[in-house]
Amino acid sequence: MTGTEVVQVRIGGHLVGLIGLKSILEEVARDCAGRDRAAIEEALLARASQANYIAPPAREAYRAGLYREYCKLVGLPLDEEKEGPLVVKVLGPGCPECDRLEKDLMAVLAELKLPADLEHVRDIREIACYGVMGSPALVINGKVVAVGRVPSRNRLREWLKAAAGK
Repeated sequence: MTGTEVVQVRIGGHLVGLIGLKSILEEVARDCAGRDRAAIEEALLARASQANYIAPPAREAYRAGLYREYCKLVGLPLDEEKEGPLVVKVLGPGCPECDRLEKDLMAVLAELKLPADLEHVRDIREIACYGVMGSPALVINGKVVAVGRVPSRNRLREWLKAAAGK
């Protein structure tokens, strides 16, 4: 029986919420130990489909994403494929400086032609989870890179290129 907790994972370059993912991964790790990759992928897909709707055209993306999460759980090496676009977050209540940082990021991302999930987090509780004590703050792929100031566009360019591996 899978749990009811919803966990977000990257599937086909997009964040997707899956019900009971932790339980699914643990069950498959227990029940399919020693089986080949194709059998593990099929078991993951079948169990995830019991509690989540997976559209037929998205099955292959889910197969790959679920297997990646399985590898993380059991400690198998991950494929070297890129897992999707950059994840960039501006943390701040929506003050003029926060809005300026968001606009600068959009401009630099467009200039560099980098795909990214850009989010402006305004909820004070969510901001607190990052442990920052000033705003605006900038988070790239989960790492806080600036707090309390708007970095120059040149500095944003450097950080985004480095995060994208360019």
